[in-house]
Amino acid sequence: CFHNSIVTGKKYMNPATRQFLSPLNRKRNFLIPLALVAAVILPLIVCSGAAASEKAENYSTFVFYFENDLFGNTDEYYTSAFKLSWISKGFADSSTRGGSPEWLRWFTAKMPTADRKDLYHTVALSLGQSIYTPKNIDTAQLLEDDRPYAGWSYLAAALQTKNFDFLNTLELNIGIVGPSSLAEQSQKITHKWLGDSEPQGWDNQINDELGLMIAWQLFWRVASKSVGHHGLAYDVIPHAGITVGNVLTYANAGGEIRFGYNLPADFGSSLIRPGAATVAPVSTRGPRLGAASHFGVTFFAGVDGRAVARNIFLDGNTFRDSASVDKNYLVADISAGVSVIFKKFKLTYTQVYRTEEFQGQDGGELFGSINLAYTF
Repeated sequence: CFHNSIVTGKKYMNPATRQFLSPLNRKRNFLIPLALVAAVILPLIVCSGAAASEKAENYSTFVFYFENDLFGNTDEYYTSAFKLSWISKGFADSSTRGGSPEWLRWFTAKMPTADRKDLYHTVALSLGQSIYTPKNIDTAQLLEDDRPYAGWSYLAAALQTKNFDFLNTLELNIGIVGPSSLAEQSQKITHKWLGDSEPQGWDNQINDELGLMIAWQLFWRVASKSVGHHGLAYDVIPHAGITVGNVLTYANAGGEIRFGYNLPADFGSSLIRPGAATVAPVSTRGPRLGAASHFGVTFFAGVDGRAVARNIFLDGNTFRDSASVDKNYLVADISAGVSVIFKKFKLTYTQVYRTEEFQGQDGGELFGSINLAYTF
C-alpha cells in the first residue's frame, strides 16, 4: 500500500512535495524489503516483554537482512539483496534422545565436536534473492567489459553447533540463477513503482542454471573482556571457512572486533553470504536475554578476505555460453558499523567497502547492510 500511495498519488502532490521525494524516486529495490520486514516484525513488538527462559537455547531468532548500494550512493554491480532467516531453538548434544529427529541426531554425532557436552545445536532456514547489474543500466546493448546482469534466488538450510566460545555452521544452498530467479522482474517493478527509469539490459543476463552450494564457516571468540565497571567491554571474533558449488567456490578468512555497552552474546555482524547466520544469542549474558539492562550499543569493524575459484555472476554459466568477465581471484570486504539492542530486538547497520571483483572494474564498491533480528 505504501508503494501504491507514492505512485498513484504523485499527480496530486504539490511541487514542493514532489521535489522532496525526487531523491527517493531515483533509488530502487529497497522499499519492498523494508515494507516486508515491517509487516513481519512490528506485530512481534507486543510480545517482546514475554518472560525469559533459563537458557539461550530455549529461544528462536528471526532475522531480516537487506543490502543495497543505495547506501554507497551508487547504482551498479552488487546492487540489491534481501534474505529472511529463522534460527531454531537449540536441542541438546547428540547423545540426548528426544527433542530432535533421529536423522539429525545421527548427523550431529558425526561432527568433530560431538563429544563436547557443553554444546547445543540449532537449525537455520533461509530464503533470499540477490541482484547484480553492470555500471550502465541505460543501454540494451551487451557490455562485454562490464559485469553481466544476473539474479540468484535460493533456499538455504544450515546446522549450527555452538556455545559462547564458538559457532560452527554447515549450510546447503539450492536455488536458481538466471531469468527464473525473477531478479529482472523485481528490479523493474520497483523502478516502475518509484517512477525511476527502467533498466534496459536484462536480455543479456546470465542464463538459467540450477545452483548448489555447500558452505562451512567457523567463528570463535578469542577475547572477551570488560573495560571498567560500567558495562563497557570488547571482544575479538575471527572466522574462517570454505564454500563449494557451481554458484560460488572460495575459501575465506577474517575477523571482527567489537566495543560497546552491554555487548551482545552472539558472533558479531552478519552480511548476506553463505553460512553467516551469526546474530542469534548463545548466552544469557547479553542484553536480549538475562542481563540486568535490556539495552546495548556496539561499534564494530571487520574484514573478510576471499580466494575465489568460481563466481557464476562473473564467470557466466557453467555449461553454456553466456556473458562473462575475467574475475579477480582475491577479493576483500572491509566493514564497520553499529548495532543497537532493545529488549529482544537487535538492529545493525554495516557499511561495506568491497574491493574490485573483476578486471576492468572502475574501482571498488560501497554498499550498506541492515539486519533486524528478533529473539523469541
